[in-house]
Amino acid sequence: MLENAMDATTLKQYLADDPPTVVPLAIKPHFEALNDKEKKYAHYISRAALSGTRINLRQCSAESAAIYDFIIALHKNCNGDWKKLASDAGISDDDIKHFLSYSAQFLGNAGNYKSFGDSKFIPRIPADKVAVLAQTSPEAEKLYKTFKDDLYESSSTARMHLGYPDKGHVSNYYPDSPDITHEEIQYTGDFLKKQQLLPENTRMRKTPSGDYEVLIASAVTEPSIRDTKESSWSLDGPYQGKTLRLVYGDHYAEMAKIAQNLTEAQKFALNDEEARMQAEYVKAFHDGSMLAHKDSQRHWIKDKGPMVESNIGFIETYRDPHGIRGEWEGFASMINKERTKAFGQLVESAPDQIPKLPWPKDFEKDKFLAPDFTSLEVLTFAGSGIPAGINIPNYDDIRQNEGFKNVSLGNVLSAAAPKETIPFIRDEDQDVYDACKDEAFEVQVGIHELLGHGCGKLLQETETGKYNFDVQDPPVNPVTGQKVATWYKPGETWGSVFGGMGPSYEECRAESVAMSLCPDYEILKIFGFGDGKEDIHSKAGDVLYICYLSMARAGIAALQFWDPDSRKWGQAHVQARFAILQVFLSAGDDFCKLEYSKDDVSDLKIHLDKTKIQSHGRPAVNEFLQKLHVFKATADVVAGKKLYEDYTSVNDFYATKVRPEVLRQAKPRKVFVQANTFLEGDKVVLKEYEATLEGMIQSFVDRDYI
Repeated sequence: MLENAMDATTLKQYLADDPPTVVPLAIKPHFEALNDKEKKYAHYISRAALSGTRINLRQCSAESAAIYDFIIALHKNCNGDWKKLASDAGISDDDIKHFLSYSAQFLGNAGNYKSFGDSKFIPRIPADKVAVLAQTSPEAEKLYKTFKDDLYESSSTARMHLGYPDKGHVSNYYPDSPDITHEEIQYTGDFLKKQQLLPENTRMRKTPSGDYEVLIASAVTEPSIRDTKESSWSLDGPYQGKTLRLVYGDHYAEMAKIAQNLTEAQKFALNDEEARMQAEYVKAFHDGSMLAHKDSQRHWIKDKGPMVESNIGFIETYRDPHGIRGEWEGFASMINKERTKAFGQLVESAPDQIPKLPWPKDFEKDKFLAPDFTSLEVLTFAGSGIPAGINIPNYDDIRQNEGFKNVSLGNVLSAAAPKETIPFIRDEDQDVYDACKDEAFEVQVGIHELLGHGCGKLLQETETGKYNFDVQDPPVNPVTGQKVATWYKPGETWGSVFGGMGPSYEECRAESVAMSLCPDYEILKIFGFGDGKEDIHSKAGDVLYICYLSMARAGIAALQFWDPDSRKWGQAHVQARFAILQVFLSAGDDFCKLEYSKDDVSDLKIHLDKTKIQSHGRPAVNEFLQKLHVFKATADVVAGKKLYEDYTSVNDFYATKVRPEVLRQAKPRKVFVQANTFLEGDKVVLKEYEATLEGMIQSFVDRDYI
């Protein structure tokens, strides 16, 4: 056991939150407002989404599924009476509390690596006490033996983070392949792209012989629908003599349950688009067809304003170090009509807002594809974490040419944690911060998702000899003043060109759009703040101020997720926010500065001059945003990489002074206790749980179909 292989100071940052902040995902009034058919539709989608929980565990780490089963086995052994279990095992109340804290955080993150930051967390309960707990149940003891060495393993700082295996990090997107290299992942990824095989629903294994197996998630090993005729290729170039082979049936048990539940959901679809969407989902998950999944998204974007909104699949690629393989995710939710109204007005105004962004029309879509933008109340969100807003689908061609949807998750935004002092905020700003932080976040999320991710054109050679711009007279690049000389070639996508940097770069672009447009008082008026007239001393001005101040604070807090050993950022959004903080600090004239008087910066506070947002903050953001956007639009990965790395490099001051203080003051992230639905006779009933450590565990135990 290598429990104490790391020095105590370093190890401390990897200890589990004690306790995590447990909050309820309240849904009852919204669910009860549905009719019986809508409830059944939501029920089966919820079941399908949660049936993928083991996929999340398997994607996180090799040991996560066994740790999950261990927690459930102990609960069943004591029937949820954890105090009795502690007494029977002869351990203290503190010991069992530490175990419950770890368990709740583990369940909330769908694994033993944080969903936000991708760093491992280990229990505070001593290892010998967990061994004693294991001995209370034969099943638990058997499970414990399979993961006990991994639970506390901390001999390598690199292995405390998800990332490329050849860098010493952990990634179960490349299972049983400790010697697979970044170059091999890049080469095989490019090869699959040439075969027009989408990688989101895959993992990849390097065999002992040095060949490669692409593991495709499907319920069957011999699918009737295939996205490519071939299933095996002989490689050439540096990998001549090696074979790449498609292997169907990854996560087969879970994929079968998912397809079965969605077959049932289709029976209760509320319109033809939903029925067609569910039919394509079933093909996608039963047979492993990403082309069917793309078709499901085409139906999804046409299903405007549904009573029950959902999406499901291998969606976001943040946790794959290479940024191409998707994490399992699925949600079922109800529309909040009142909140949706403001978003609808923002959608309608989008053609007026987008021209305010800092690039010429040549770098914008010819026509804004107005998305469905709704505020949702979430019944179920399966995955390793719950975002505040979503903009999907992520398929470039659908987003560019057919449309997309934006959703804001209302009960995620409003989930209340206990009131507490916010680090790095000045005393004189605390009251306005508390009063406006939720409203400012909703404005930020709305602009970020709709206008941020929704705007912009990729200059492309769509097929050989065909372009979506005038290649004979290319537009002038506003950054260089020269005519554009680079663009996307046939078959290239934003993700394939920008690779692992892409997700964070795009989040930074969307966050920068929010910072560029939130100072527009007409937009603030749409959200219900002010009358459209500029007044920094009004309620609208307060919301604007907190939009900027909370972004600056998020940039400092981001350092928690930067690893000093690998000098690597562990989460896409936080790297983006650190970049924007640097933009604020570089705006000049004391617009934004970090104030402290102590050498250890333990009194560090952000001073942001709200009267200079329009004159200094917004112009600095626009200058940065123009570069981000144009480099993306023109496939200029060299310039984009240099820009982004310059703004997100961490100097000695941040690494040795600010980061330790960020860690010292870090607040536990929220974990959400979600309701379950059950079919009793012909009725769907909802069961909610207490927002406690025990309630969190009980909610998972009741999902005996996982």
